Amino acid sequence: MWLLRLLAVLTVIAVGCGIAAFLLTRDSRYLQFSWRLFRYSLVIALLVFALMIIERVAVIPL
Repeated sequence: MWLLRLLAVLTVIAVGCGIAAFLLTRDSRYLQFSWRLFRYSLVIALLVFALMIIERVAVIPL
């Protein structure tokens, strides 16, 4: 779980740095990078949350 939190913080920092680089240089590549990284991280987060919910709900007999 700590690894997921670390990755989330690093993702937020990377998106923030991409937006800051866009504001400093006005190069749209940085903004596209930030948007793409945000979308992919949102999809991954939703998948992780879905797996956590399925893990709680599903009762798998051993």
